[in-house]
Amino acid sequence: MFMFSITFLGTSASAPSVDRNLSSIAIKYEGNLFLFDCGEGTQRQMMKYTIGYGSIDAIFITHNHLDHFLGLYGLIETLHLTSPSPKPVKLFVPVGFPLGAITNKKFVQINYLKKGEVYKGKNFSIRAFPVKHSKILDSFGFVFEETDKVKFHEKEAKALGIKGKLFTEIQQKGYVTINKKKIKLAEITWKKKGRKVVYTGDTAPCAEVVKAAKDADLLIHESTFDSSKQEEAGERNHSTAKEAAEIAKKANVKQLVLTHISPRYKDFSVLLDDAKGFKNVKIAKDGLVLDI
Repeated sequence: MFMFSITFLGTSASAPSVDRNLSSIAIKYEGNLFLFDCGEGTQRQMMKYTIGYGSIDAIFITHNHLDHFLGLYGLIETLHLTSPSPKPVKLFVPVGFPLGAITNKKFVQINYLKKGEVYKGKNFSIRAFPVKHSKILDSFGFVFEETDKVKFHEKEAKALGIKGKLFTEIQQKGYVTINKKKIKLAEITWKKKGRKVVYTGDTAPCAEVVKAAKDADLLIHESTFDSSKQEEAGERNHSTAKEAAEIAKKANVKQLVLTHISPRYKDFSVLLDDAKGFKNVKIAKDGLVLDI
């Protein structure tokens, strides 16, 4: 099974705190490294938690609010200064992103976000989906999904005489013929569902998140407030922990992690209590690593 690891580099909302940096998540998948959001101070967080920024393949920015992208400029400058021929980095940003502050564009490939698949790799894909946050700016969440894998019922296959190169042949053609008998691929295989991680960015509760997160292994959902701040959450198009839990339950996800926590919270038990409607939930903290 391919390595699939998530490191939370920044988990605070709007402003940093002593214990929490601004929004950023790193996903390692096999030999690939991806950043989702890049709040102020992200490159230092990468050093602190031993995420090698020189190996970044792509950076995805959910929306054009400063707390989600201000660290991008310093990171790109560092990449330029520390390597004479830095690895090209694909940058995915919403329309209207302030690119003028990126002075070293030679190794940064700019891509503007739209709904649907935005990145295709070996054995995985990344797609964007719209969320409900800013009334004037595009805001997105992301789905990182592993390709489904075809697995053989080896005992049954061998009993039918399938061995060696025949395993390759039946995958390519969909069938093989042994002793004049046609054996179909579907008869001796089963499909292993690929792993799926969903990151919402900033959002109020919306149907798009439920749809995108359907049956996900992990939903990383913003939780800026608890339910006592419901009115404020609605005014700012953010979510409460209770609302995040309701989304997770509707989407039938396996695990919910709450992030984008307001600096006002010192005791996080109020957020966990607010989210008790979902059975498998935890609060993200800077440096948290999850293996999927």
